[in-house]
Amino acid sequence: MNFTEGKTFVIAEIGTSHLGNINKALELIEKSLDAGADAVKFQWVYASEILHPKTGNVLLPGGNIPLYNRFKELEVSPEFFAVCRDFTKKKGGSFICSPFGIKSLRELLEIEPDWVKIASPELNHIPMLKELAALRKGREKDIKVILSSGVSLKSDIKRALEILGTQEVSLLHCVTSYPAPEEDYNLRLLKNLKSEFKINVGVSDHSKSPVLVPCLGISQGASVIEKHITISNDTEGLDDPVALTTEQFSFMCHFIHLCDAVMNRYGKEEGEKQIIKQLADTEGMKKIEKILGTGEKCLAPSEKANYGRTNRSLHYMKSLKKGHKIQEGDVEVLRTEKILTPGISPEYLEKVIGKTLCKDVEDGEGVQFCELEDFEEIK
Repeated sequence: MNFTEGKTFVIAEIGTSHLGNINKALELIEKSLDAGADAVKFQWVYASEILHPKTGNVLLPGGNIPLYNRFKELEVSPEFFAVCRDFTKKKGGSFICSPFGIKSLRELLEIEPDWVKIASPELNHIPMLKELAALRKGREKDIKVILSSGVSLKSDIKRALEILGTQEVSLLHCVTSYPAPEEDYNLRLLKNLKSEFKINVGVSDHSKSPVLVPCLGISQGASVIEKHITISNDTEGLDDPVALTTEQFSFMCHFIHLCDAVMNRYGKEEGEKQIIKQLADTEGMKKIEKILGTGEKCLAPSEKANYGRTNRSLHYMKSLKKGHKIQEGDVEVLRTEKILTPGISPEYLEKVIGKTLCKDVEDGEGVQFCELEDFEEIK
């Protein structure tokens, strides 16, 4: 399925809400499509591609749980996703999935998803983006890609698009905070991103309202809306507390397509005014203006502290002594997350391999230039 002119494409982000249970995954697919989603999205998780075991804990309904262990529990087989893809296609939906490293990317492409989704923290996973770009070349059928751009600067988006190109690539504006305040969304940015990068744009929405960000996003040119879905906010999925229930998701889809009708009837300029007016009548123009924002790309207040921690950097995979020459496997591209120190950008991975340490380093900590001999050659 491709995007249809005049109809917003709605993605139900199932993520890991299935908790490894195939019956729950199939139930979520069916409920998502019945609620009005055009596509469902999963996450192909291998904990070792995402986090270091020492990354720290996260507070969940079951207690203060090591985050790495939580991701380990969410690992499933490639056959799990193949079953989900086949069921989705049988029900008339599109299947989208996010890989988190080169292994999961290659395995995902073997089952031929409708789209590959690069999640916001992986927007700067340069080795994975380069692998995806290489795999896209020379294929009869292009691999379609959706990029999320939460916790990023414009330079991060530009770099990712330089690697992947813009052919069959769409860009979703996002705020990487759970839940994200509606006032942080700065939705006027959508028009600027679309104009600058000549690309389809949309919103990956982590706010709790089923209406505000999706509808205002459409008024600003969004052709895609992605939102987390769950059967219950009280279940144990990592994103379940901030996801929409299936009933709320259906409510959102109804309002999305009302906005489509307004935009199709009145055109872009007048349609935008009509949607803003209707929402301002119930929410107040002051709040609506805050959600629309300035249109300038910047880190949202609720995600500023996550920059460098949620997205990727280089981390040591073992404690190493001064004088050690770094080998493949000594350093990986990981999210820093909770308690570790962020490292240098993943773009330096190839240049770091073979460098000699000028001091002892600790397992899990981020790689720093000052720990490497002749680091000036890398920059």
